[in-house]
Amino acid sequence: MKIFITDGTPSTFFTAVFDAFREKECVITSDRQVQLSFDSEVIRVGCDEQKCERVRNGIAKYDRLAEEEIALALRSCDPLKEQTAFEYIRKLMNVKAPVRKMLNAPEVIEFNDIVYKVTGETHRLKGFLRFMENSAGVLYAPYSPDNNITDLLMEHFAERLKSEKFVIHDLKRKIAGMYDGNEWIMGYAGEAEVYLSEYERTFENLWKKYYNSVNIKERPHEKQMKGYMPVRYWKFLPEKN
Repeated sequence: MKIFITDGTPSTFFTAVFDAFREKECVITSDRQVQLSFDSEVIRVGCDEQKCERVRNGIAKYDRLAEEEIALALRSCDPLKEQTAFEYIRKLMNVKAPVRKMLNAPEVIEFNDIVYKVTGETHRLKGFLRFMENSAGVLYAPYSPDNNITDLLMEHFAERLKSEKFVIHDLKRKIAGMYDGNEWIMGYAGEAEVYLSEYERTFENLWKKYYNSVNIKERPHEKQMKGYMPVRYWKFLPEKN
């Protein structure tokens, strides 16, 4: 069985789709730790713009919204995301029409589930992401998302916080989006030591006092809090530190 290994970018994924499409049994993955069988043939895939464009055009021919959904799926932390997207594309090409509502097809169900998890986390963090002001007046938001969504959040907050300078730092992937008040860029960012402004320290203390004042010890509501916000996000909340 052939195993096509990509570098995790959409362009190499679409190149792999072109090369693998006529194979009866194959795997497309960006997971370097993938388990190999004795009969595996490993193929390292590089970007071929012509192949990539042909696949994109073929997808758009039958569903103009599918490429955007595939791009969302490829942001997932799911180790099977490329294979799931590949099987979805195969289904689309065979049916020659949009397939997202074919909920009796396993490959469609699995694909929709991955997309939903990515969009769901993006939506939650648009409301849950917490910024803190550093001593230079720049807003800083550290977080560790399940999926690779920092640039999606940058688009949202660059529109919402047009007059502010801010950084959104994905600690898990060591990348950050940086906005200077006019435009934003993505870049590598390792560990960061942040010195809070006096205003931020005062505000955090006031927020903690407010949180403690409305929190009734005799009536804990941890279960409700977990329903509103997953526990994995709590470490970035001032009131939970």
